[in-house]
Amino acid sequence: MYDIEHYKKIFDQYGGMMRTAQLEAEKVFYVRRQQLIDDGYIEKIHPGCYQWVDHENFSEVVTIGQLFPDAILCMDTALRYYGYSDRTPGNWHLAVSKDSGKSRFKIDYPFVKPYYMEPAVLELGLTFGEIDGHSVRIYDKDRVICDCLRYRNKMDKEIFNKAIQSYVNDPGKSVPKLLEYAGPLRIRKIAKDLIGVWL
Repeated sequence: MYDIEHYKKIFDQYGGMMRTAQLEAEKVFYVRRQQLIDDGYIEKIHPGCYQWVDHENFSEVVTIGQLFPDAILCMDTALRYYGYSDRTPGNWHLAVSKDSGKSRFKIDYPFVKPYYMEPAVLELGLTFGEIDGHSVRIYDKDRVICDCLRYRNKMDKEIFNKAIQSYVNDPGKSVPKLLEYAGPLRIRKIAKDLIGVWL
């Protein structure tokens, strides 16, 4: 029998998730990894990425941050965060560079939906928030609404309408900022027409 606590402590140092290189640096080699998987202590969530099962500080947001440190929470995930939607999305909606490899998003868990952006506009409206006590990269409210306008034909109409109404009624909105973002995102006319009607 091996010392489970020893391996749990190693995983705890890495927030409950480790990559193969980190495991090997900690001298947790293939045979032991397989044994930990077979005994139900760890699970492979992605090629080269392992997670301690039932880690006490576990949060999907930590997994997202470790697997996709370059991603920015957007669309439905950001709408829910700001209270612009009351639906909990089935996927984590992530904005990433269009130059990102597509295969990295083909994972069994957690469920993710990537939005591929031009690198020039990827960080437009980037801010930081907090989910489950963890810092996250997320678009500000004005950028989120710009993206809703860009993807309006692919969005659920009810979610879209509620998002726009919630934004219009939000005292924390900044229409000048929204219009500033709308230029590089090439939706200035739509933004003026649609938001103007609601205002």
